[in-house]
Amino acid sequence: MDHFKRYFPILDWGRDYDRLALGEDLTAAVIVTLMLIPQSLAYAMLAGLPPETGLYASIAPILLYAVFGTSRALAVGPVAVVSLLTASAIGQVVEPGTASYVAAALTLAALSGAILLGLGLLRLGFLANFLSHPVIAGFITASGVLIAASQLKHVMGVEAEGHSLIELGLSLVQHAPDTHGPTLLIGGAAVAFLYFVRTGLNPLLTRLGLPPRLAGFITKAGPVFAVIATTALTWGLDLEARGVAVVGVVPQTLPPLTAPDWSPELIRALFIPAVLISIIGFVESVSVAKTLAAKKRQRIDADQELIGLGAANLGAAFTGGYPVTGGFARSVVNFDAGARTPAAGAFTALGLALAALTLTPLIYFLPKATLAATIIVAVLSLVDFSILRATWRYSTSDFIAVLATILLTLSLGVEAGVAAGVGLSILLHVTKTFKPHIAEVGRVPGTEHFRNIHRHQVETTPSLLTLRIDESLYFANANFLEDMLLKRLSQDAEAVRNVVLMCSAVNEIDYSALETLEALNARLEDMGVRLHLSEVKGPVMDKLEHTHFLRDLSGEVFLSQHDAWAALGRSG
Repeated sequence: MDHFKRYFPILDWGRDYDRLALGEDLTAAVIVTLMLIPQSLAYAMLAGLPPETGLYASIAPILLYAVFGTSRALAVGPVAVVSLLTASAIGQVVEPGTASYVAAALTLAALSGAILLGLGLLRLGFLANFLSHPVIAGFITASGVLIAASQLKHVMGVEAEGHSLIELGLSLVQHAPDTHGPTLLIGGAAVAFLYFVRTGLNPLLTRLGLPPRLAGFITKAGPVFAVIATTALTWGLDLEARGVAVVGVVPQTLPPLTAPDWSPELIRALFIPAVLISIIGFVESVSVAKTLAAKKRQRIDADQELIGLGAANLGAAFTGGYPVTGGFARSVVNFDAGARTPAAGAFTALGLALAALTLTPLIYFLPKATLAATIIVAVLSLVDFSILRATWRYSTSDFIAVLATILLTLSLGVEAGVAAGVGLSILLHVTKTFKPHIAEVGRVPGTEHFRNIHRHQVETTPSLLTLRIDESLYFANANFLEDMLLKRLSQDAEAVRNVVLMCSAVNEIDYSALETLEALNARLEDMGVRLHLSEVKGPVMDKLEHTHFLRDLSGEVFLSQHDAWAALGRSG
């Protein structure tokens, strides 16, 4: 039974489901549904897809995540960054606005789902740890700017194209004289209203005496009010006839059963974008899930999250959707609204299905400018340039990586940006371990503690050299240790008779590093210097005991550095 619970978390939380949880989940579902209706339509437009695709991508995926996911509050569906990545990936392969474009979106969702599911079954969730958080934050910030810029054409009522901020900016300036007045008025008013709703409505309602819960509900329903008002205005004044672009006919139906395009050429073209979308989507989703889980002392299983998101994306692929992941804004709303279990997501899916069946004729006159305004205001929360100041103060290398990711994303587009982000994350990891911190240490007087001789007043002895290695040893950094040690010995070759490598921070020694240690042992022995180890961790020692290194070691292995000092320090 425990084995099934691991893969089907619903068996865990479902058995304790009660009437109280039902009431709270239903309340949260109503609030999130109201938020998702305009948001789903808007994100589909951002992805270059028909608006109903956003609704379809918010139904089956949520139901499947409720079965397989481990987060009690994560709300899965279309999100801004993944929508932008989808448009960028498919737009380079298939002509936008065609049936092939929609089919390619299904294929992209299927590939992403298969990748996530495979990684989850192989228990490879740890791979996300190789992505630097500052780099991902930089990419998301730049993507937010790109998304907002890409929607200005709908607010202005002009045709503008471009995959980078420079291209978009030049195209908008070029088409600025063609700005459509009524569209700009609707779009500008919607942006202003939604921004006020996001930043000032809740405090205003609270000051007016409304209960905090009711004020929060009205605030979260703000985009729905914008949709209703601008749709009614467009219908009443017949603004479609005056050139205001509207959503038009939206099928009044449940998500259809669909089949992705499995042509080898399309799969080859979309595979790498699917990998990037999977990585970014998983990192964004699991970070949100862990943040919300920590507030209630709940646990998130990263490997099972891969399976849950994989199932959600496969569900999107076969029900007319496109790639999905856990969204920050809607998940926070779900959490704040009191969602107790993933059943809240299932109830949200039912609400959206009801909307797809009954409300779609009412949004015929919904201006695309309103949807663009919804996106622009929503992505403002993604833009956070403070990460530049924070990394500048703390780490120059992280600052350079973040700045490079932002500039590359803005100047070359999202695919180049995310590829740069992944590459820079790996490069940061390699460079930080390629030259590990190695400190020469001495004893703090009157204690058994050993500290850096350049930072503390410590005792040393001329015949004993102790180096503390603050990193695991592997093929990329073993030679750095050898070079540093030999350089240090060259400064005092006659006096030093014993070298101790203090391994308290060494969690792993790979075979390349082992060969380096063996060669170093032989070379020191030729110089009349004995090599010793101290504070070797159990798992590392277990592996060393099966090698020739310990048998050939010219010195000893000490349990503690104090033992090494007591045995070798007197010889000085």
